[in-house]
Amino acid sequence: MDTMTSAADEINALSYEQARDELVRVVNALEQGASSLEESLALWERGEALARRCEEWLIGAKARLDAARAGQVDSAATAG
Repeated sequence: MDTMTSAADEINALSYEQARDELVRVVNALEQGASSLEESLALWERGEALARRCEEWLIGAKARLDAARAGQVDSAATAG
């Protein structure tokens, strides 16, 4: 359980670009065929965690853009 927590913490510390790049490496490794079923499952689970991390970053970026756009609309409405 401790290694799962540390792996999750490590993934949560990654920037979007780092998580995306590692996800690409994981997908490439899976496409080439891992040496064992256990290794393939571990890669798949890591890939899923990396994909979730990328999605979190993208959702956060969209929320920031939406907030910025809403602020622009509010400023334009009060200025007019």
